[in-house]
Amino acid sequence: MTSKKSTILFLPGGLNKVRRISVSRSVIVTLFFLAFMIILSAGWLITDYIKIKTQIPELNYLKKENRIQKTQIIALSKKINQINQDMVKLQKFEHKLRVMTNLEPSKEQDQLLAVGGSNISTLKPDYQLEEVHKGLMYQMHKSLEGLEKETALASMSQTELNDFLKAQKSILACTPSIRPTDGWFSSGFGYRISPFTNQREFHKGIDIATRIGTPIIASADGLVIHVGREGNFGKMVAINHGYNLKTRYGHLSKFRIKKGQHVKRGQIIGEVGNTGRCTGPHLHYEVLFNGVPVNPLNYILN
Repeated sequence: MTSKKSTILFLPGGLNKVRRISVSRSVIVTLFFLAFMIILSAGWLITDYIKIKTQIPELNYLKKENRIQKTQIIALSKKINQINQDMVKLQKFEHKLRVMTNLEPSKEQDQLLAVGGSNISTLKPDYQLEEVHKGLMYQMHKSLEGLEKETALASMSQTELNDFLKAQKSILACTPSIRPTDGWFSSGFGYRISPFTNQREFHKGIDIATRIGTPIIASADGLVIHVGREGNFGKMVAINHGYNLKTRYGHLSKFRIKKGQHVKRGQIIGEVGNTGRCTGPHLHYEVLFNGVPVNPLNYILN
């Protein structure tokens, strides 16, 4: 029967005796297996260490990149908050303009005044990027969606307000508001005693006495609809200002515009004279609203 043990000989140098150690084969196999596992583990550890060491620069780069991204996200969120605050200020200013002009805001605009931004409490520098992403990114997307809606509505609202203010500007530009010539008021609007018949009559305008040749200016923007002689008015100019307003200028000595011409407030349209039925050089000035004469003094601000 073969032996299950192995003998290990130690041969020392010189005259020392040879030593023998008997070890079972199972022990030898176990020792070889353990040695193999140790070598294998050591090789795996060395390989893994080398791999990790080579990845350290990349990991450091990623950490730096994460810090930069977190800083950029925080800055972007703060910028969105600032834009939201600016939008609210603009909406409040527009609201005041609408109140001043009696152009009431819509329900959507009232709701937009309460729109906010991202929660600044989520912007702590020591937060991890994952934590920032969870809450902050959602808030930023929500804020951007709100800003997109606000911008669209604000654009529509400002277009409406701009059109309204343009119309108001046009109305103001076309409303008589200045003296048509220099001089003194020699006769007012309303009933008076006629200098020709010595009877009571209704005077449809005002008379401004001055020397012949004094320039006459348009009291508002408009379209010249008459240039020529008109009965007792003599040489007369009539201007249609739109918005149911017209002005007439009588007893002129000279015309400085033509029929069909557009004129601006303050533009010279003629010169004072004494043509027609009058007792001396002066300008007869009328303002008509819906074709009815009204007191011109109500349309003179200077």
